[in-house]
Amino acid sequence: MKKIGVLTSGGDAPGMNAAIRSVTRAAIFKGLKVVGIQRGYQGLIEGDMEEMNLSSVGDIIHRGGTILRSARSKEFMTEKGFQKALDVLKIFGVDGLVVIGGDGSFRGAKKLSENDFPTIGIPGTIDNDLGYTDYTIGFDTAVNTVVSAIGNLRDTSSSHGRANIVEVMGRHCGDIALYAGLAGGAENIIIPEMDFNMDEICKKLISGRNRGKLHSIIIVAEGVGKPYDIADEIQERTDIETRVTIMGHLQRGGTPTAQDRVLASRLGSKSVELLIEGEKGRVVGIRENRIIDQEIEEALSVEKEIDKDMYELTKILSI
Repeated sequence: MKKIGVLTSGGDAPGMNAAIRSVTRAAIFKGLKVVGIQRGYQGLIEGDMEEMNLSSVGDIIHRGGTILRSARSKEFMTEKGFQKALDVLKIFGVDGLVVIGGDGSFRGAKKLSENDFPTIGIPGTIDNDLGYTDYTIGFDTAVNTVVSAIGNLRDTSSSHGRANIVEVMGRHCGDIALYAGLAGGAENIIIPEMDFNMDEICKKLISGRNRGKLHSIIIVAEGVGKPYDIADEIQERTDIETRVTIMGHLQRGGTPTAQDRVLASRLGSKSVELLIEGEKGRVVGIRENRIIDQEIEEALSVEKEIDKDMYELTKILSI
């Protein structure tokens, strides 16, 4: 192992730059050369890469997004495109690869490893939808972004006596909605993993209004349904003016929190360590604050489960 590559793939997440920095500096410390691959697997196919040094990753730990940029590559999913990627790695003398991304990115890493190319995956996705790890890079920052928005919305909602529906990311995983809703004091949290009762939601809003409550915040994960339809039904049934705020890609940006920077730094260093040890086809993660590694296929088979105790706690605290 003399030279390794690093790329970011799929949706960007705050903390990816911290992971790139960690991989680069840990590798250089161990005497390896590092190349940064631009635009994920598409950039790999095109040979869009350059050697990294200490200065390449200077002053980036606090920056959101990814200096290597990211893209989704349909070409890489074809046999011809995949073979191109393998050829490029051979041409540039790359001996191992660190892939930072979500489940789709990991599947690409898995295929490379199955073709005897050492690859290690680092979980970088704001959705926190990978079941094998407690947290993914970018999740904590996204939650804090939503909590900050809830605070701003509460101010204006109180002024007008409104209810506000806040749609956050999470098609299949409601972790952003759950954590942000609990931390932000939302009255209702609607996530795809749990059934919700519109009668109970409306009753809580009416009860709050009757005791003088000036605002209500309802957090909805995007996988649940159309937030405007929910808002229309609430307004019709409660006569409470209900507005919708869609957080969208605001959740992906911003300065990564200290927790995301620390997690990214720990995972980046561990990934280099595994490559040096001759490992391949593995992903790194964190469980109970301990850095772990696991086979990619096994990791991807772990079903993500919502924390039902935390969900019940939000109901208790929002009465």
